[in-house]
Amino acid sequence: QVQLVESGGGLVQPGGSLRLSCATSGIAFSLYDLGWYRQAPGKQRELVADISTGATINYADSVKGRFTISRDNSKRTAYLQMNSLNAEDTAVYFCNAKWRRNNYWGQGTQVTVSS
Repeated sequence: QVQLVESGGGLVQPGGSLRLSCATSGIAFSLYDLGWYRQAPGKQRELVADISTGATINYADSVKGRFTISRDNSKRTAYLQMNSLNAEDTAVYFCNAKWRRNNYWGQGTQVTVSS
């Protein structure tokens, strides 16, 4: 059974940091491209960052210089380090794993940036 489980979300003040984790099971992790997406209330889900099996990384313009995506194949886990958070980063953050026709999502973790 495939599972992607996000953790690390929560309430943080503007300017603060959070580190999200996406622990996976049931997939050959090293074969998968990984991504972090987010969805704010009333908005479409959008890509935040992704990292390929070859460690090619892309970031949304809105998070460049503030967020860092990484992966640890030995732990089958993806990470998203988020710094200098602001209110516009408030959303549910989802982990995604893709390989060929396989496309899996986690259940999401809420990130709220508020004073």
